[in-house]
Amino acid sequence: MSLVTLLPFIVLIGAMFLMTRSAKKKQQQAADMRNQMQPGSGVRTIGGMYATVKEVNDDTVLVDAGPGVELLFAKNAIGAVLSDDEYNRIVHGIEHDLKTDTDVVPDDASSLTDSDESADAAAASDEKPVDLGKKDEDTDEEPKADAEPKKTDGDSDAK
Repeated sequence: MSLVTLLPFIVLIGAMFLMTRSAKKKQQQAADMRNQMQPGSGVRTIGGMYATVKEVNDDTVLVDAGPGVELLFAKNAIGAVLSDDEYNRIVHGIEHDLKTDTDVVPDDASSLTDSDESADAAAASDEKPVDLGKKDEDTDEEPKADAEPKKTDGDSDAK
């Protein structure tokens, strides 16, 4: 056999190897994340429930889902271990106070430009009314403003 006929098989085997390797890497990362859980950590289960870890065992996790509600989950049922800031933001609605030394990007980009007058002049020259509505072919008739809409009993002919 020549190299040209073997090339598709080699590429296929290489692609399969890369896909299984990335899947194994993701599984290992998830297992490491579950093994690093500690009491007091905020978690999200694979079912979407947020809770706080109370106790970690070999295969199970005891979580506190609310006042007086303790649930026992398998470790595999924990979808994500959340940081304290993220858990408080999601569960309690507490936003973390952003105290950074970096500049905050403004919502309005106009403060980033040097000449505001030239931008205002360009915007004023482009202020033509734009009609985005559909134009009817019969524009001679104006709709009657005092005409009442047609009332029905709720019966329709659609089947």
